[in-house]
Amino acid sequence: MKMDNTDIKILMELQSDSRLSIRELSKRVNLSPPSVTERIRKFEDNGVIEGYTIKINEAALGFAIQCMIQIDIKNSKFEKFKEFIYNHPRVIFCYRIAGHSCILVKLCVKSISEIETFVDSISSLDSTTSTHIIFSEIPINKSVGKFFSDF
Repeated sequence: MKMDNTDIKILMELQSDSRLSIRELSKRVNLSPPSVTERIRKFEDNGVIEGYTIKINEAALGFAIQCMIQIDIKNSKFEKFKEFIYNHPRVIFCYRIAGHSCILVKLCVKSISEIETFVDSISSLDSTTSTHIIFSEIPINKSVGKFFSDF
């Protein structure tokens, strides 16, 4: 999809605050409200904007321990793993990856024992795991604008 500077500005503003009204957004990007609405619909129709969401602070809810778990699982057990992981209440994300392991999972838990329970459950699927406790997140620039700048 071809994008101009106004498109990029609209996406950056929405990324910063997806609750902006069309009127406020149009002021910020110096474009009429109908034009902004049309561009947003184009982004949605082309899959550039997949949805609007909020960011939850898991630690504020009592889930202060985070970890990454690398999992090696046999292909014959992959469908059972997908069923297990789909509704697991502590999984933040799960990726199938290439490299040393085949799965990467991020958990957000209240206690170390919850991590142990998760690992024990996964081991029943004939898997091996490697767990990494997260101390802190290193901030990165998540702005969509960085995709359109040269390094």
